[in-house]
Parts: sequence; structure tokens; C-alpha cells
Amino acid sequence: MTCVVSRTGRELQRYNHMGRRQVVGCIPYRFKNGKDSDELEVLVISSQKGQALMFPKGGWELDESAEEAASRESLEEAGVLGNVECELGKWSFISKSQGTYYEGYMFPLLVKEQLDLWPEKNVRRRIWMTAAEAKEVCQHWWMKEALDILVERLSSDLQKQQNNEDVMACTLS
Repeated sequence: MTCVVSRTGRELQRYNHMGRRQVVGCIPYRFKNGKDSDELEVLVISSQKGQALMFPKGGWELDESAEEAASRESLEEAGVLGNVECELGKWSFISKSQGTYYEGYMFPLLVKEQLDLWPEKNVRRRIWMTAAEAKEVCQHWWMKEALDILVERLSSDLQKQQNNEDVMACTLS
């Protein structure tokens, strides 16, 4: 694997029609004991300049789709690769550091690989935890809302899968 470095600068940064910077983030997740488990774990990371915990996010650039940006941010900031799934939603929020409105999009990322080396390894910590723990420690309200949506979506998917298995079992009997 080639060494990847984090993108820097804002030359390609996207802004919406109201001049708000657009950012994209991911909630990296996995099931603790593999695919058949329903024990969800999510990956949070520390901020670059402090101990605050959050999900990977960053600028959405002109030369990439939102899904590509979400995948890139997860690789750069958390050192994980996986499948970006359907958007969880869009939020408007005020950046604490900039004092301006941003537009944020969040996606789930089903983690397939966790790297030992990644671009921001030396400036971030990453921690796997339950969704409930992540909701407690995450610093951004809009990311907490996205997490709630992900948990509801996965619970609904699991329920549908179990119902389908029940139907199949009845059909085969």
C-alpha cells in the first residue's frame, strides 16, 4: 500500500449557494463478533488539537463525490477503509472555531479494514465503543443525531432480516 497524506488547503473546497462551507463525515462501524452479531461498535477519534471526541469529518472538495470525501476523511483521520452507505442526513451548524455556519453531511461506513499506519496517526487517537458510549462522548450535537439515525436504520434492517428468516423457516417447514 502506498503512503497517503492528508489533503490540506481550501482551494477545492465546496460551498453551498449561501456561502456555507460543506463538510462530510462518516460514522465508521462494525459488529463486535463479526457479521452475524448484533453488537454494534462505532469508531470515534480525538480532535487534532485536543481531547474532544467525534467522528471523522472534513471538507468536501470539488473533485470528489460526497461518498468519496467521506471515505477519504475516514482513511485520513481514523485509518479505516470500508463501504460508504446511504447518507444519514444533512445538518446546518455553527463551527465553534470559525463562528460561521457550515453544512454537514454524514454517512455510515461499514469498516472492512483497519490500518496500523494512516496519515493522522500521530495527531489523533481512535477508540471503538458502543453507540451509547459514543453518544455520551461525541462533542457535536449533529453527529449525535446522525448516530441515532444509524442505530435506528441498523435495528430496522436487523428486524427485517429476522422477519425474512422467519418467513423462510415457515416456508421450508
